[in-house]
This record gives sequence, structure tokens and C-alpha cells, in this order.
Amino acid sequence: MNPVLEYLTGMNTLTDEVIAMDFLNTAKTAVRSYAMAVTECATPEIKAVLTEQLEQAMDTHETIMEYMISKGLYRPHQVSEQIELDLKNIQTALSIPS
Repeated sequence: MNPVLEYLTGMNTLTDEVIAMDFLNTAKTAVRSYAMAVTECATPEIKAVLTEQLEQAMDTHETIMEYMISKGLYRPHQVSEQIELDLKNIQTALSIPS
């Protein structure tokens, strides 16, 4: 999309938020998957590798979450503010011409 059109429609910030939220959800999925794999591995060597991957996935999740919080894209500790932000994003998405 044209950058001017993105700015006029509000999609410039929504795009950043959508990308960050998708990345955050992917990191959460990785954490859950690695945690489950660690509990089901057959050898200590495999468990060590998977545990290291789990720790990296948790670090990635934390980095993304901190970025989103610093940019005002995610407010996990202020539920009412997060709901307002979600509703605003819904309205922005609904106002985009199809």
C-alpha cells in the first residue's frame, strides 16, 4: 500500500501492531511447543538442546512484548486500556475500504 494512503487510513500504525502481535503470538506458540517437547524427550542431550531453544523462545517473547509495551501497542497490565486499544484497532480495520 502507498505510504501516504497508509498514513491517511491509519494503517501505518496498525501494520506495525499487526506484525508485532503476529510475531508475539508466534513466540508464544514456540514457548508452548518447546515446553511440551522438553517434557517428552528421550535423552538428556535432546532435553538440553530443547531447553536451550525454550529459553531463547522465552527471551524472544520478552523482547517483543517489551517493544510493544514501549510503543503503546500492548498494555498487559492495564486491561481496560488494552480493551480500548483493541476496540480502536477494530474500528480502524472496519473503516478500511475493501
